Amino acid sequence: MRTGLLFAVAAMVAYIVVAPATAIRPGSFYPIDNINDPHIQELGRWAVTEHNKQANAGLTFNRVVSGQQQVVSGMRYRLNIDASNPNGNYRADIYEQSWTNTQILRHCLSLFSYLGSSVCRMKAIFIPDVT
Repeated sequence: MRTGLLFAVAAMVAYIVVAPATAIRPGSFYPIDNINDPHIQELGRWAVTEHNKQANAGLTFNRVVSGQQQVVSGMRYRLNIDASNPNGNYRADIYEQSWTNTQILRHCLSLFSYLGSSVCRMKAIFIPDVT
């Protein structure tokens, strides 16, 4: 009896220690498995086009190189985008809700100025940060 209880407690402790490091937690960002998925690449192209419209910029989309996604009431994406002119590397934060055909570019920052000033900050509507 005592051995069984000890085993159960040890198993629970092991699960608590290992599970958070390996499981995707609801609401957390996790890596995009297939960065070459046509939808992900199209989101990156759209983000650069929106940035150009709103910031009167002349970026040229090359490709999405990496990113993360988060399930919210829709999807939130953090995409690292390779774009030509001037710096080449940008991070776009995009909110998408497919059933309402909503796409919002929350912000687009040059990775060189990610910790400093932004290249652009756009909000079509306010979406509260759910993280």
